[in-house]
Amino acid sequence: MSEELKNPEQNNNNQTINIQAENKSNGMGVAGFILALLGLFLGWIPFVGWIIGFLGLLFSFIGVFKSPKGLAIAGLIISIISLFFLIFFYGVLIAAS
Repeated sequence: MSEELKNPEQNNNNQTINIQAENKSNGMGVAGFILALLGLFLGWIPFVGWIIGFLGLLFSFIGVFKSPKGLAIAGLIISIISLFFLIFFYGVLIAAS
């Protein structure tokens, strides 16, 4: 049996080939994005929606300082929009009563 078949990790020059795949992800950014979406849809529920929205804002803000930033920025924007909707919604309710 030839040397190539005995050790498939080495090529003809006896050099070891290492294959490393970098899988970068931003867990805080993803968590912030998901919580921001949940906060947007559940924000009308007192306390539950507010806590979820606040956590989405917090996790997204932390995730902006890590790489990749895409979902963290999206979660931050959704959280801010959700906050404006909540302020408007509860302002209308208070003004109506």
